[in-house]
Amino acid sequence: MSTTKGLEGVVAAESKVSSIIDDRLTYVGYAIDDLAEYASFEEVVFLLWNKRLPNQAELAELENELFENMTLPNGVIEHFQSYDIHNIHPMAALRTAISLLGLYDPEADEMTEEASRRKAINLQAKVASIVSAFSRVRQGNEVVQPKKGLSYAANFLYMLNGEEPSELEVEAINKALVLHADHELNASTFTARVCVATLSDMYSGITSAIGALKGPLHGGANERVMKMLLEIEEIENAIPYVKEKMTNKEKIMGMGHRVYRTGDPRAKHLKRMSKELTEKHGMEKWYEMSVQIEEYMKAEKGLPANVDFYSASVYHCLGIEHDLYTPIFAVSRFSGWIAHILEQYENNRLIRPRADYVGPHHQVYVDISQR
Repeated sequence: MSTTKGLEGVVAAESKVSSIIDDRLTYVGYAIDDLAEYASFEEVVFLLWNKRLPNQAELAELENELFENMTLPNGVIEHFQSYDIHNIHPMAALRTAISLLGLYDPEADEMTEEASRRKAINLQAKVASIVSAFSRVRQGNEVVQPKKGLSYAANFLYMLNGEEPSELEVEAINKALVLHADHELNASTFTARVCVATLSDMYSGITSAIGALKGPLHGGANERVMKMLLEIEEIENAIPYVKEKMTNKEKIMGMGHRVYRTGDPRAKHLKRMSKELTEKHGMEKWYEMSVQIEEYMKAEKGLPANVDFYSASVYHCLGIEHDLYTPIFAVSRFSGWIAHILEQYENNRLIRPRADYVGPHHQVYVDISQR
């Protein structure tokens, strides 16, 4: 058997959810540039799950269903209060909370199309509440309930910060949610499909995906970008810092992408939001040093920024704690994971690859007394 390390370049599934062809990202055939510019996150959720854009009535129904399902069971909040929350990574808390959430759903193991849709709504609605509730409990604040009339993006920021966000802030988080919603057969999405291909339940599939996203080689790059910017501190330190890292053969976070060759098409949208938000909040230096680093890395290594690079300064301007950056990624990516899970259920076959054995052969068992 021939093997490919990391399954790079191996086609493991057929999908109608999203595509990356010639460095062009689409959701169900719609260009990411158009969706990032014009679509609400709720429209993208509907698109990924139904393979078409909603009409006005369908969108209103989805918006209402998401709002109606945002309130968390008391047990989930009490769970956050039951352990030393300050020493728990938010991704570990999210992973456990989603698994716990499945215990409150009497339809958790129901596999009908109708039950799957209800679970999809429940999961997508509550992930925003879980991340915000974790943050509020950790800060010693009261959990904020969602507010009628706010969009999904606006409600997420409202539940997180306890006050209604500005239009620019809502635009920024909506754009980030749209851009991160799906990305073909990445590690966490593949994990979700492998899990539910056994006909396991949706909560298990999502929990598995969170576990994969938690790894530093998948999620978390934007958190490490912000850590880098804080270490640089001032604009004049940016290029010397990067040069030293490169001399020491250390990775510059947020640069390049395993799939894209000419550049991540999502990055420019968050770059613009970073510019606008840093100007509004008097934090221009984060944007300016980011631009310097990106231009230097393109000139020296041919590596443009990816979507994580500018999302770091966007989230920082929104006052979001740095270790919540990956959970926010998950809030968005739930929509894509769910779309792939639904697609896997529709035409399921157990995913069971082979391994090329490279260990010893013809070993002879020796009794323990002679070893």
